[in-house]
Amino acid sequence: MTLKDRPSNSLATQPEPIATSKRADNLEWIEAACMLAMFPGAAALQAIDYSLDAWQRSVLFLDILRRRGNTYFARNARRAPHVLHYEFELVMNGLELERPVNYALLRMLPPTGVKSDAHMRPFIIFDPRAGHGPGIGGMKADSEIGVALAAGHPCYFVGFLPEPVRGQTVEDVCGAEAVFVRTVIALHPAADGKPLLIGNCQAGWQIAMMAAMNPDIVGPILLAGSPLSYWAGVHGKNPMRYLGGLLGGTWGTSFAGDIGHGIFDGAHLVANFEALDPANTYWQKPYNVYSKVDTEGPRFLEFEAWWGSPVLLTADEMQSIADELFVGNRLSSGGILTTEGGVVDLRNIKSPIVVFCSFGDNITPPQQALGWILDLYDQDAEVVAAGQTIVYALHQTIGHLGIFVSAKVATKEHRELQQATDLIDVLPPGLYEAVLDEKTSATASHELISGDYVIRFEPRSLSNIRALGTNDSEDDLRFAAVARVSEVTQGLYRTYVSPIVRSLTAEHTAEWLRRLHPYRIRYEMFSDRNPVLLPLPTVAEHVSGKRLRIDNNNFFLRCERAFSEQMVKSLDLYRDARDSFVEGWFMAVYGAAPLQALVGLRADAAAMRRRVARDRTRHEVLAKSTAELEARLEKGGLHEAGIRALIYVGLGQEFPSFDERGFAILREVRANTPEQERIPLVEFKRIVRDQYALIRTDEGRAMSVLPKLLPRDVDARGAAFDLIRRIVLARGEPSSEAKLRLARVEELFDLSKLKRAAPANMRRVSTRSSPESAEE
Repeated sequence: MTLKDRPSNSLATQPEPIATSKRADNLEWIEAACMLAMFPGAAALQAIDYSLDAWQRSVLFLDILRRRGNTYFARNARRAPHVLHYEFELVMNGLELERPVNYALLRMLPPTGVKSDAHMRPFIIFDPRAGHGPGIGGMKADSEIGVALAAGHPCYFVGFLPEPVRGQTVEDVCGAEAVFVRTVIALHPAADGKPLLIGNCQAGWQIAMMAAMNPDIVGPILLAGSPLSYWAGVHGKNPMRYLGGLLGGTWGTSFAGDIGHGIFDGAHLVANFEALDPANTYWQKPYNVYSKVDTEGPRFLEFEAWWGSPVLLTADEMQSIADELFVGNRLSSGGILTTEGGVVDLRNIKSPIVVFCSFGDNITPPQQALGWILDLYDQDAEVVAAGQTIVYALHQTIGHLGIFVSAKVATKEHRELQQATDLIDVLPPGLYEAVLDEKTSATASHELISGDYVIRFEPRSLSNIRALGTNDSEDDLRFAAVARVSEVTQGLYRTYVSPIVRSLTAEHTAEWLRRLHPYRIRYEMFSDRNPVLLPLPTVAEHVSGKRLRIDNNNFFLRCERAFSEQMVKSLDLYRDARDSFVEGWFMAVYGAAPLQALVGLRADAAAMRRRVARDRTRHEVLAKSTAELEARLEKGGLHEAGIRALIYVGLGQEFPSFDERGFAILREVRANTPEQERIPLVEFKRIVRDQYALIRTDEGRAMSVLPKLLPRDVDARGAAFDLIRRIVLARGEPSSEAKLRLARVEELFDLSKLKRAAPANMRRVSTRSSPESAEE
């Protein structure tokens, strides 16, 4: 895909300022300059005011940097320097497991006035360990944790310590996370559903691996800004995916681990993130604090407390991540093996997978968040046959960190997705997009909507994922060449260079190298450890008391802001030129036929696209499940019949979707049903999946035998039909096709003998209503 081929909803398509506004700006500047030329006294006064203001802002800005440096050292002195907003208690320490890891399971304590409901599904938020400090998932009151606690869900947090356990691996961490999930399940035996797992960034692919290895213990999993397909992207964007090729493979990761004496410094990862947007890193972020020095300090310091505390990983962990994921792209291709010889196959996950990504994310673009679906499946029918439910939500502008840090995102997308967890959990297998519409007084059945938005899940196809932008066969061949080159350079480094590097390093040299990392040096330079800055607190306090704030129309202040805009544009031009060069270099070098032949790649590019093996056992299991489904065609009672009829009518809508309003009615009915008669959520989920599969397999036959499932009790059938009709009408006027299908369902229910005074009223349906119970 070229720059011209980018999707219209990409951030790449920004409107150019209109020419008239440019001319107006120029005229305004000319007028201001002429006025100052005519009145030199006023110009001198403005210059004096600006000079004093700029000097004061400089002092206060340096003091903010000094406080940031002090915070950095104070946090590093703590064993667990988290930034969690909520109180918590330790449930399980990963250091005490059979395979110890530097992770821990915490129970988040609800704030005053909020209580957790033991019957509600527990939530577990997994903290990303991608170089930064711990606690980002609960840094604010309006966060993933805050949303879960406010809704009454028991909430847990899986965090980590800054230093890893020597020898721990990615598989060890996945094993510990599985133990944590089992512990939460044991602590909530009355919960209606397995825990919802939320993984941000790096934690997302990690819990996906854990869920693939332990599919029976997890509930729905929400992956926020998490890459699972590392080669994916579009031309002209996503430069980070070329990094492995630019460095000639992962030998650099091995070198970093060797000079770190078996430890990889997370500051390298943070530096990579910052290099993506030099304008923001080197100018916009500091200038934003400098220009708003009177108000921006607290927010800046709060963020830097997390951003400025890089953690450590073991060299083995980082090497595995670089080889298996970043360069090898083996997660979505079934190429990762466990120590016991098992394959990490994402198709093993039978709980719903919810992917939340954004076009504004330059670290995990939608292609990398969703491309794994295309790696696993060639046709839409394969997703349904595999029993996987995949939901994705696309944001248009939010950046990577905003996906799991922004308060606006937390109170909208995260809140709506979390509130719809039970509905997501019972969605039939398939691919869906979560669509949010603002609730208004004109919204049909708006009283059934719990939040400020109505969420619905619209069926999608693999073509919708492909439309976001995919690699062609030539691109895949290039990335495959990088993976092969990496194996060669890694082998050469391990054989001839690594022994020498290791012999020259020790623990104290590794520690000094970490301290001298440019990312850390800036904190030491601007802190109380720098004797040059000792007078700064006193000066800053004096300046704060004598603060002069100048008019925003000050000519020299406007010049400063104009200069800032030009700096941003210049750095953006540098970034674009750099990324364009890197991409061109990557395409030319790794697209060269001699190099591809040298590393053993065949000319058949299509054959190089990695796929998970379609093994014989999987086909046998699929055939067995199909036979079992056929046997259930005429089995069941009123519940099976009602859900089958509801799915049948819903598929007749002009835009078929699963709406929270209909599910709210079902939830209301369930709440009004005696507890001993309620269907467990897991059983309801099985019924929905079975009936959906039966309808999709042979709709005509499934509906023709429906009367065999109905009880003889006409009142029970009537109450069930009233419920079906209420759910259909909850989202507004149904389409003509849906009305015809609803009429056919009414005919199949044979309600001619039933006399009802108020047919629209809902009646409670006994769970024992079935042909067999009717005879009793």
